[in-house]
Amino acid sequence: MTETSAPAEQTSIRTFGGPTALIEYGGLRFLTDPAFDAPGEYPRGNGYALVKTAPAAVAPAELGPVDLVLLSHDEHPDNLDHSGRALLAGIRLVLTTRGGAGRLGGTARGLAPWESVELSRPDGRTLTVTATPAQHGPEGCEPVTGEVIGFVLTAPDLPTVYVSGDNASLALVEQIAERFAPVDTAVLFAGAARTPLFDGALLTLDSAQAAEAAAVLAARRVVPVHFDSWGHFTEGRSHLVDAFTAAGLLDRLELGPAEVAAERG
Repeated sequence: MTETSAPAEQTSIRTFGGPTALIEYGGLRFLTDPAFDAPGEYPRGNGYALVKTAPAAVAPAELGPVDLVLLSHDEHPDNLDHSGRALLAGIRLVLTTRGGAGRLGGTARGLAPWESVELSRPDGRTLTVTATPAQHGPEGCEPVTGEVIGFVLTAPDLPTVYVSGDNASLALVEQIAERFAPVDTAVLFAGAARTPLFDGALLTLDSAQAAEAAAVLAARRVVPVHFDSWGHFTEGRSHLVDAFTAAGLLDRLELGPAEVAAERG
């Protein structure tokens, strides 16, 4: 488990491996893409399986109260596994894709890209969650990889936080930057995920693209997730450090200690 925070702005993020992070923002606790299963295989057809190589750093029972889940998509087990699905039953609001909300039911609410929802904060003020577009692979991938969204958290008195979801398109990052930059904190799904789909084309940002996204967003800090604990990630901690160093942005990158956040697969 790693923790990053900006005390003056009261925004903290804890990462647990894979895509799962706990964001405390405006007095609410947001959990991204819950995946807490033990290591194992998830068959995907045609003899191929996604392989989880390491457990999450915490169990769901150790999270404490969670107010909302930001679920980029529900169709892949590395973003929502069996334990994650069980956790959703106790969450009062799950924000996800329109199709995902229909499949999940319960408290899931679907958002289209650029659609916003206003949430009440414990202090009586509000914050806004805006869904952002994401592309989980090369151009035209949607019929195969499905619908995916990211999220931007905003409030007049709080820094802007961007959660990318599984996105491989820098062009979409540029669109998001046009609306929201500068972003204080960017939670970027990295890892250069590749599978036999699309002849191994990128399904998420690689490390160099993550650094470029940070620059485009003018992000003060970058908290990378989804770069460890699964066999289909082709780049990990060292690649991120090298890419951000090469881009002159290493001071923006927030990674936990090597013994916690290092690649485990």
